[in-house]
Amino acid sequence: MPPPIQRPHLHFRQIWNMSVGFFGIQIGFALQNANASRIFQTLGASIDHIPLLWIAAPVTGLLVQPIVGYLSDRTWHPFWGRRRPYFFVGSILAASALVLMPNSRAVWQAAIVLWLMDASINITMEPFRAFVGDRLPSAQRTLGFAMQTFFIGLGAVLGSQFPYLMTHLLHLSNAVHQGIPVSLKYAFYLGAICFFAAVSWTVFTTSEYPPEDREKWEAHKMQTRGLWTGFREIGKGFVHMPRTMVQLAVVQFFTWIAFFALWIYTTAAVAQQVYHTTDAQSQAFQDAGDWVGVLFSVYNGVSAFMAFLLPWIARSLKRTHTHLICLFIGSAGLISIYFIHQQWLLIWPMLAIGLAWASTLTMPYAILAGSLPPEKMGFYMGVFNFFIVIPQIVAAVLLGFLIRFFFHNESIYAMLIGGGCMLIAAFMNLLVFDRDDETRKRFSSSSSQKTFLPETL
Repeated sequence: MPPPIQRPHLHFRQIWNMSVGFFGIQIGFALQNANASRIFQTLGASIDHIPLLWIAAPVTGLLVQPIVGYLSDRTWHPFWGRRRPYFFVGSILAASALVLMPNSRAVWQAAIVLWLMDASINITMEPFRAFVGDRLPSAQRTLGFAMQTFFIGLGAVLGSQFPYLMTHLLHLSNAVHQGIPVSLKYAFYLGAICFFAAVSWTVFTTSEYPPEDREKWEAHKMQTRGLWTGFREIGKGFVHMPRTMVQLAVVQFFTWIAFFALWIYTTAAVAQQVYHTTDAQSQAFQDAGDWVGVLFSVYNGVSAFMAFLLPWIARSLKRTHTHLICLFIGSAGLISIYFIHQQWLLIWPMLAIGLAWASTLTMPYAILAGSLPPEKMGFYMGVFNFFIVIPQIVAAVLLGFLIRFFFHNESIYAMLIGGGCMLIAAFMNLLVFDRDDETRKRFSSSSSQKTFLPETL
């Protein structure tokens, strides 16, 4: 593979501006992750059907992300650039879906809107990963992904807190009368506004580099034009993935089963274990849903804080070892939820999960970016998303079955399953080859030889 073209270093403010959009994106994801199961159960869905209703989200990502990545690699406009058209259009669609979701009146309506919302968020989100690879040199990529992680954490803190704040700060009704509580509706409305505003900030404050060799790029674009060609390219890319990408895929597979179990089952688990209810129409269940939003804001707050420490830690320990340690701690946090029966004590495992979340959003992408050809950055980032959504599909199919037939619909056991999967993911990092890390080693070695030789003459 030819050496990547070196980009100029960007100022902190430039990296900040190009990452702000993730603040809005994660507000949308936080509202979805913390409240989709709550909405389904409030509308009458049974606990063993929840994973299958969630399957819309990973299936959508499986289809949308690689296609959007493929198309964005082949897009260029003098004003909109390469990735920003997808940011902007996706934000309009996602904001609309956020308004529609809490106005669903039946389970099937909520499932369809979840599908639309997840597709729209994926259209917006996928090019952001490639955006860092496009604009930053290798030395700044860990910082770039860490900045995204900071905004992901910050957005998720606020988005997760919105329902709780609507109930306890603005005193909107949290009761179930003829549908979704009013407090939850207004939380989603506020999320829609924040989503569009944050993404628009990045779109209109950030520029993009044009293709280096326009003639070669145009020729390649013409050769690969067409949706069928796109699917063939995706298939080829899946088969011929770089070695590092294959190794990271195993880590991602087990990691995302763990997080999917957390998102699907935490509300039901907390309601049953702490609030002593399984009745989704009860006030106690809705209070449990609000508290889960607070808990999710805690782990996302930790990820926002840790985002700027991880690059420093990774320089000392290597990125693969840093990710191993973070996932190991996150695994302990997930498992510990099983033993906790008091509301406030649940904050402690969320601190550990937040560390794992911060690393999951930073380290795999920083490691991967160094192993990819620049002209296919968006495409391979989209293909890499397969190993986020495939485990979620597996979890959606199996978790409901396991919880129903082996654990008698006790949702808390999903936390143990998730913790076990994250532990496996942690040790799989020992098999990952970090190309940038090896390059730094060779550079340091050659630099040492150059400084040593004159002293020996």
